[in-house]
Amino acid sequence: LAATLFVDVIGSTTLAAQRRPTEVVEILNKFFAVIVRAVEEHDGLVNKFEGDAVLAIFGAPIDLDDAAGSALAAARDIARGLAEEVPDLSAGIGVSHGAVVAGNVGAIERFEYTVIGDPVNESARLSELAKRDPRRPLASGRAVKAAQRDEAEWWEEQETTSLRGRTEETTVFAAFVDDE
Repeated sequence: LAATLFVDVIGSTTLAAQRRPTEVVEILNKFFAVIVRAVEEHDGLVNKFEGDAVLAIFGAPIDLDDAAGSALAAARDIARGLAEEVPDLSAGIGVSHGAVVAGNVGAIERFEYTVIGDPVNESARLSELAKRDPRRPLASGRAVKAAQRDEAEWWEEQETTSLRGRTEETTVFAAFVDDE
């Protein structure tokens, strides 16, 4: 079992059309720095940058006592960090948890370590849904239920919905907005 966290920029096409390429790269580098810092602080692994999106893994390849809680805490830190440090950019953030296959995937000439499984797809779909209010990361009920209580308390149930491309419904939780 592992937790996955997916972060996807809102309006990257518009950003690229309205800013010089060097300025876009500078903003994206700040965006990625916030994410990498939060993921690493919570013992996760930034698995890949996919254009202007990021996939992070918690609990693979190294087991964590509370992979789901670590991913959820990282999601809240990312939302707060992006709002404070990269105000030119907003992103949807989604977290899921469940069974994945972790390992090297690709051709013999180019393997890449990654995870494959429903939580990856679910976290990506939740990040799309989270674009409605980027201050509030979204998580699957599975992730919140798997997390230890001290982290799960930061999340409240929102709705149950069918996410694009999935047959099973997802109970969606949102992080409380931390206005400290």
